[in-house]
Amino acid sequence: MVVVMAPEATQADVDTIVDLVQTAGGEAFVSRGVARTIIGLVGDVDQFGTLNLRSRAGVGDVVRISVPYKLVSREHHPSRSVITVGGVPIGPDTVTVIAGPCTVETPEQTLASALMAKAAGASMLRGGAFKPRTSPYAFQGLGEAGLRILAEVRAETGLPVVTEVIDPASVDLVCSYADMLQVGTRSMQNFTLLQAVGSAGKPVLLKRGMNATIEEWLMAAEYIAQRGNLDIVLCERGIRTFETATRNTLDISAVPVAQRLSHLPVIVDPSHSGGRRDLVVPLSRAAIAVGADGIIVDVHPEPAAALCDGDQALVDADIRELAAVMATMPQLMGRTLSRATDPLTVG
Repeated sequence: MVVVMAPEATQADVDTIVDLVQTAGGEAFVSRGVARTIIGLVGDVDQFGTLNLRSRAGVGDVVRISVPYKLVSREHHPSRSVITVGGVPIGPDTVTVIAGPCTVETPEQTLASALMAKAAGASMLRGGAFKPRTSPYAFQGLGEAGLRILAEVRAETGLPVVTEVIDPASVDLVCSYADMLQVGTRSMQNFTLLQAVGSAGKPVLLKRGMNATIEEWLMAAEYIAQRGNLDIVLCERGIRTFETATRNTLDISAVPVAQRLSHLPVIVDPSHSGGRRDLVVPLSRAAIAVGADGIIVDVHPEPAAALCDGDQALVDADIRELAAVMATMPQLMGRTLSRATDPLTVG
């Protein structure tokens, strides 16, 4: 069961509902989004029915939810959400391009990548400062030095930054530099991390685990939402199948399925799903055509010298092709290319 607070609800109204639920022996989890506050209730539903919650001040609606992912479900939130990151909207009316290097290497490489990203139509910069890798001998990222580079490039280009956080201990550090926190595929079911980013007060980009079902993916989002954060963007990045011709298999059907089940925006990672430069633009077209709310792609000024995933990073000719796609396809889908709508908020 969830209690949807009215837009004009005060903090006192929220506190009253929480106190009533706790007095009845239940638990109440308050989640705040841009436009509304939702309180998820855990406990005896019949007992909650005696509290007359609908009649309480500040309550907009009380909804019984049949699916386990209650806060991110469309059962209580029929319209799809728009998440804003540094003034950039991600949602059903726009196509948002997030681009940048898979990993931050140097200030020069990151700035060059950011300028390439803008040329491709990107309104947000991605870049990894912490890189969980399959091999312990592979480059693991620059850590805080990489975060500082991202912040400097943001100041120069105006692009809000999304970067990965890999453990609860580094959440506060990453929050001090980033506009959006990314939870990668290998961390999707790190529940302690999900709870930490849910409490951090920053929008979250949640990548689908390489072996995760759609329900498991949505349940991971629920962990974040339950800790008070509804500003979540889901990212389909390809799943592991028997196919070896591509790095992963892009589950393009996951986009409309997730959008029917959840009100959260859904974007696609054509770089990590295909794993090859020549597949990124075709998969980007497919993502936009199926209704994705955006894409996140790798770019690099010198892919052959990249310390991570150079084979899938776009170069100049690919940037021009992707820019042409972004100039036409969103309009065909009844959308616009996402741009920053408010001054960039740093920190």
